[in-house]
Amino acid sequence: METTANAFEIVRQGGILMWPIFLCSIAGLAIAAERFFTFRRAGIDTREFMDALRQMLRQNRRQDAITLCDDTDTPAARIIKAGLLKYGRGRAIIREAMEDAGHLEVPFLERYLSGLATCAHIAPLLGLLGTVQGLIKAFAEIQNKQGLVNPSDLAVGVGNALVTTAAGLTVAIPLIVLYNYYVSRVDSLTVQMEMSAAESLDWLSREDHDRTDD
Repeated sequence: METTANAFEIVRQGGILMWPIFLCSIAGLAIAAERFFTFRRAGIDTREFMDALRQMLRQNRRQDAITLCDDTDTPAARIIKAGLLKYGRGRAIIREAMEDAGHLEVPFLERYLSGLATCAHIAPLLGLLGTVQGLIKAFAEIQNKQGLVNPSDLAVGVGNALVTTAAGLTVAIPLIVLYNYYVSRVDSLTVQMEMSAAESLDWLSREDHDRTDD
């Protein structure tokens, strides 16, 4: 209870701008949690999946390969499934289908990251605005009393104003770290998808070519 009371006291000292900073923290953490579970699902052992897929294609078990892609439910699996569904129509059509699927998967990985970046950038600006607002009030108080003010009164006012800056930075720093980490994860998963797609395209094209020759 004491911790909660202290938290409310800090919010009270910072003023009304503490509430949008608080909302930025909630929104940012919600996005970070959602992206964590999304990337965790997308980051399965791709090599194990590709080995199983290769074995099925070698045995001409294309329907089983499609079922495996459905069960895996990752960006790489969905891209490969798009190629499998076009099997037998030539390399160009297979590649086009996989590229179209890839263009849909990248925005899915990047979803909400702009919101996370926005929360990370807005929070310290709101904190700075609160500090400026507090300083304006402090100088107005000096003017109203014609300079005959108690230094301790100014210290309290300025200290309360700085609370918003501290709160904004406290929210922004971890959100920026998380944003940069998730951007690197998107890049890593994109490279992984491209490599898997290129490898599966070679398999499908080779199998398609061999089937045509027969």
